[in-house]
Amino acid sequence: MSYEFNGRVRDSRQMQRDRISMHQQMHSPLGGPPIPGMEFLSDDELVSISVRDLNRTLKMRGLSRDEIIRMKQRRRTLKNRGYAASCRVKRIEQRDVLDTDKTVESSDIEGVKSDNQAIRDEIDALQSKFDALRKFAAQKKIPVPFEFN
Repeated sequence: MSYEFNGRVRDSRQMQRDRISMHQQMHSPLGGPPIPGMEFLSDDELVSISVRDLNRTLKMRGLSRDEIIRMKQRRRTLKNRGYAASCRVKRIEQRDVLDTDKTVESSDIEGVKSDNQAIRDEIDALQSKFDALRKFAAQKKIPVPFEFN
């Protein structure tokens, strides 16, 4: 299948290659190919500089509108990358805290279950002794208060 685009006939495979190429440029590790003549700002400086100072610096360098836009896009890409990294770290730390809390709660639940079982066993033992005493009292014809029957 062919398409006409800006007066050129292009097939769908070429359009797919163009989309992939554009995507790779936009999402490359450094935010696209380096901008010639813009090595004056490292990635760290670009991320940490204020917007006002960046605008002033870019204007003073006499950069074209496209170059300024590319620098700002690069800054946004780097900032987003930093935000994503900090979110990942925060999520991992939060998960560790929750896992620790879960472990503590699970051991607390097991402790309570163990205590409950010990109390049930004690109640059963006392009930057996009580039943034995009532049986003994009945055999020996010893009067038992009404509330114990």
